[in-house]
Amino acid sequence: MGQKSAFSIILAAVLILSWLEAAACAQDAYNPFAEVEKKKAAKPKAQPPAPAGEQPALAPMDGVSKPQAPGTPAKPTNAQAQDTVMREGMPPPVEKADLAPVMAADGSGLPFELWRGLDVASVEKLMSELDIPPHSPALHSLWKRLITSGVTPPAGETSNIKFAALRLEAMYLSGLAKDASEELKKQPLTTDAVMATLAARNELATGHAQQACEIVRQAAAIKGEIPKRLKAQAILMSGYCAASAKDAAAAGLAADLAREEGVEVSPGLDALDAISVSAKPKIASPKRLSLIDYRLLELAGGPGDAAIFDKAEPALLAALASDLGTDPALKLAAAEAAARVNAVSPDALAQIYRANASVESVDAVLAGSRTTGPLKRAILFKASETEKTPMKKTRLIRAFLDDAKRAGLAIQALQMSENAAASLNPQPEISWFAETAAEIGLASGRTELTRRWVALATGPDKSTNGGLDHWLALADIADPGPDNRGQYLNEVETLALRGRFTPDALHRLATVLDALNYNVPIPLWEAASRTPQPNTGHLPATGVLTELQDASKKKEFGHTVLLAMKSLGPNGAEGAHIIALGDSIRALKRAGLETDARRLGLEALLIAWPRAQTN
Repeated sequence: MGQKSAFSIILAAVLILSWLEAAACAQDAYNPFAEVEKKKAAKPKAQPPAPAGEQPALAPMDGVSKPQAPGTPAKPTNAQAQDTVMREGMPPPVEKADLAPVMAADGSGLPFELWRGLDVASVEKLMSELDIPPHSPALHSLWKRLITSGVTPPAGETSNIKFAALRLEAMYLSGLAKDASEELKKQPLTTDAVMATLAARNELATGHAQQACEIVRQAAAIKGEIPKRLKAQAILMSGYCAASAKDAAAAGLAADLAREEGVEVSPGLDALDAISVSAKPKIASPKRLSLIDYRLLELAGGPGDAAIFDKAEPALLAALASDLGTDPALKLAAAEAAARVNAVSPDALAQIYRANASVESVDAVLAGSRTTGPLKRAILFKASETEKTPMKKTRLIRAFLDDAKRAGLAIQALQMSENAAASLNPQPEISWFAETAAEIGLASGRTELTRRWVALATGPDKSTNGGLDHWLALADIADPGPDNRGQYLNEVETLALRGRFTPDALHRLATVLDALNYNVPIPLWEAASRTPQPNTGHLPATGVLTELQDASKKKEFGHTVLLAMKSLGPNGAEGAHIIALGDSIRALKRAGLETDARRLGLEALLIAWPRAQTN
């Protein structure tokens, strides 16, 4: 063996063993989103009363109370204080939870005291119980703002590395590597082992393999605690760096060390074995394919086709979609798979469509060419944006939406079509497109677009296309004006009495309206009551909805959001039980997040909303 190769093996061994030595101390260290430990936290021991005249070591942490001197009368309770001021003709005291929240200045639209009522351990436990990222577009928007907001951490821990690492893990699992990169710029990577590991993994996710390996090498000198799950990824990243440097022996050493540390069998581990003996890996179908697994498979010459996407983690899908080196066909498939789980935004998917659509004639695609799947949708989408003729443009938009809906991208496609629809001037020649434009306006938050097109299609006598005023009821739910509190519910009532709603959709409509404090028309209640209440959809464990209600009353904003996600389940508003749906909307509204509550209500209704027979 050459001197250079031997030195590489020693360097890799020192690096890995240094990380393992640090990890050995991590039994109680930060472990974001790992399996929640079963043991309960030990209860604090009761402290003996302080001798007379002594003061507590610390004042109560409420920002108001102070140690009470001996002989000082007891402070009256809230109830006693309120009784006193009422008898004296003064207004009752204002509770903190009754005040309007101070909003953060970071553009998130969330309150500054976002984590009121929670400590880091509670946030970690709640996040570990969630499906990340949420599949609901409405919840994902709220979730992203929650984890990227730069407000004060829980319990005022302004420099808490553990909470920063928790947020970084949440961003990574959500496919938000670019957001994580911005956060990592603020962190002490050279002094914290966990942060160094997260930074190396994030560089790999953003396509900067050399920078990732440089951080891996620097991390060998950092002493600190690395939790077990991150330790496994650290070993695999060390093997990746060795394999990238064509050092097969060091790659094999990394695989051996991984097994000694109990790392589970994975495609990445199999790839390291294959690299060490210059063979092609034999990979069984994995339960889950991580980003580091895939990158190791690439080095080993393993599979890289779209068949892996049902196993790929969101971080991997987002990385493939954004990597300039990804094959166009693979990039389109990865981008769509990522968009389905909200790991890639509709705007990002639109950009990928524009950049990777082929030059094939859109007329040939419409005529039924052999082009199918993501490439067909990319061609239709790009043509819908560039077409100038209104009649053909509307046809292209509709064709794209229909194909995207069949591919499980209905809401995303509606949001992506916002610019194309907004560029059209509503006119009688294309009035057939009014309902499609109404859907696009609602999904993209452009309710004025919905109102303009409904006004065109409905006409003064409300006869064109059967009348579309029932879409204005949805527009009012999404964005109510001062005079728009249920004035179009009569149109919805008419459709309900004609049987245009399925029983499930009717119950969901009544649930959403009631949760948003609308005066639900009696005929709507009666129509719903004549059908069995649906007993399907996700319903959380006993006690979760009660906890959600309590958190919202206390204006514990972050707590309310996490519990709402837990209550609604993996499929959001569409897949939740109507009890969980109603309670989640009420809780968000009560906590001061009414805009998000309305988006959730809209999402629960939009896909099943009655469409015109002629559309």
